Amino acid sequence: MAESPGQAGRRRADARRNRDRLVTAASAVIAEAGPGASLEEIARRAGVGSATLHRHFPHRSQLLEAVLHDRVQALSTRAEELRAAPHAGAALMAWLRDLVAHAAAARGFGPALTGYEFTGDFSPHAVLRDAAGGLLARAGQEGSVAPAVTVDDVLQLAHGIALAAESLPEPTKRADVLLTLAAEGLLRSGATG
Repeated sequence: MAESPGQAGRRRADARRNRDRLVTAASAVIAEAGPGASLEEIARRAGVGSATLHRHFPHRSQLLEAVLHDRVQALSTRAEELRAAPHAGAALMAWLRDLVAHAAAARGFGPALTGYEFTGDFSPHAVLRDAAGGLLARAGQEGSVAPAVTVDDVLQLAHGIALAAESLPEPTKRADVLLTLAAEGLLRSGATG
C-alpha cells in the first residue's frame, strides 16, 4: 500500500522534530560532559531511541557539527540584533560575553573536531569573524574601542579567556569575570604612576 502525500509530510515533520530534539539534547549534555558525552544519554534526553539518533547522525562528529552549527548561528543572529543597539561598544561587549560563554561551555569541541571537514559551506570561524567584524567596526566608528584593535585581536582574546575558564568550576561565570577584567583594564586610572 502506497503512502499518501500527507503521511510522507507527517513523517518528514516527525523526522525534523526528532533531529531538532537530538541537537537540543546534545547541546545540553555536551555542555555538562564535553564532546565525548554518552550518545545514549543524548537519545534519552531527546526522548528517542539510539537507532533514531544513529539514523540522523551516523557519526559523533556529525552530531557535534550540528550542535556547533546551531550555536554559531545563534551567535550570528545575536550579532545582527545587537547591530541596532544604541551603544556600539556595549553591543560589542554583550556579544563577546555570549561568545565567551559559548566557547567556555563548548568544553573540548575544538580537539573533538580537529581534522573534521564541515559539510556544505559552513565555516564556524568565518561566521564568527563576520559577526565580530560588524560589531567591532561600529564600535570603532563610535570611538568605543581603540582604532588599532582588529577582529583577530577580539576573537583571540575571547578564545584565550574561554580556554582559561573551560576547565574551572562554573566556566561561563569565570569567563565573564575574566572578560570584564580584560575590558575594563587591570589598573585604575592614575594607579600607574
